[in-house]
Amino acid sequence: MKDGQFQIGLALGGGFARGLAHIGVLEVLEKEGIPIDMIAGTSMGALIGALYAMEKDASLIKKRALDLDWKGVTALVDLTLPKSGLFSGKRVTNLLNRFMGDPEFKDLSIPLSCVATDIISGDEVVINEGSVLEAIRASISIPIIFTVVKRHERYLVDGGLVNPVPVSVLKTMGADFIIAVDVTPDRIERANYLLKNEEAKEPSIFQVMVQSIYITTYLSSRVVSEGADAIIHPELAHIAAGEFHRAQECILVGEMAAADSIAQIKKSLEAAGVSLRRT
Repeated sequence: MKDGQFQIGLALGGGFARGLAHIGVLEVLEKEGIPIDMIAGTSMGALIGALYAMEKDASLIKKRALDLDWKGVTALVDLTLPKSGLFSGKRVTNLLNRFMGDPEFKDLSIPLSCVATDIISGDEVVINEGSVLEAIRASISIPIIFTVVKRHERYLVDGGLVNPVPVSVLKTMGADFIIAVDVTPDRIERANYLLKNEEAKEPSIFQVMVQSIYITTYLSSRVVSEGADAIIHPELAHIAAGEFHRAQECILVGEMAAADSIAQIKKSLEAAGVSLRRT
């Protein structure tokens, strides 16, 4: 507790395009009067978490996400000479800057922590001060696809490698009740969907890198999520990690998953003496 107040934390996991489901979850939590006192995010979860921590308005984030030309997202990759990654990420950073500006963590309405990975040591790096934009850029940096982010003499990449759903970070921040949102699809369900619905073809380099991270982090995402008091798990096996153009569908799946979990969440919070008000 902080100053005698019960603290609710929200852990938003990584998942590339599937992470857009976080927007739908936030919209339902907001409408149902579930207060969010702190957020920890990994990769796409760091981006969505930062947007919410800035304005606390899920409907506005949803509008911006749906207005964005996701089909043109490939134009955001800027090929660079192979060094630490194929793309420098400058265009992605510029887009994020236009989307949200470059706030400092101290300026956010809700305390936020973003998770990245030190590619040299393999350590988890929790960023909660300085530039939010820099923290997001580090947290979403898919190894080899994007160049690493140098911060405080450390070279950082996607946080999903070490902590795909940062429940543990919220515990360190002092959360009394943690809601985790895990958008990683069940491995078997995803494989079965691909076998039934898509022709077998050689994957692109992006698909290979994303799938490598997915395979590596699938089991750990389930383990770390178990430390939460409530887990929301949108069913996203039918959506590929790079299908950002299916934003509306991802958001809807997030809304449905949150709606299915809301009764139990409210029951648990009310049992803890937390007063809820529907907005």
